[in-house]
Amino acid sequence: MAKAPSFDIVSEVDMQVIDDCVNVALKEINNRFDFKGQNITIELNKGEKTITINAPADFVLNQVRDILFQKFIKRGLNQKCLREKKKEKAAGDSVREINEVVSGIDKDLAKVIVKDIKEMKLKVQASIQDEQVRVSGAKKDDLQAVINMIKEKDYPIPLQFTNYR
Repeated sequence: MAKAPSFDIVSEVDMQVIDDCVNVALKEINNRFDFKGQNITIELNKGEKTITINAPADFVLNQVRDILFQKFIKRGLNQKCLREKKKEKAAGDSVREINEVVSGIDKDLAKVIVKDIKEMKLKVQASIQDEQVRVSGAKKDDLQAVINMIKEKDYPIPLQFTNYR
């Protein structure tokens, strides 16, 4: 007998796509007339999964972040995959912002997702497995209803659906 249909809810980000976005944003910043002569950097640390933005002033930092988010949108990345970790004053008047790249579903959010699925009162089982949530049920229609509900809800991180069986 075949296993019950299932899928996984995950939050994954391709670091190569983020690297490409950072490089394209840096190229645009270096070519823009209003940023000429200013010390602006965007650094991606793939090991720690952080993006550090250095800018001479707060409003310039916001403009640089907007440029980076435009590149994210162009490549199909959700802005929620970046979480502001720390914003601090750097040398002189410059400002530094450290953003972490969010990947994986933490336990608290996984519990919220499972609770939301159970509140639907469908015949599906949701279980937390490491940094993902597995949903299985007898009917594919129930699983599609769960997917639609997850897409409609506004969770603090981008969610994807994988391993359809």
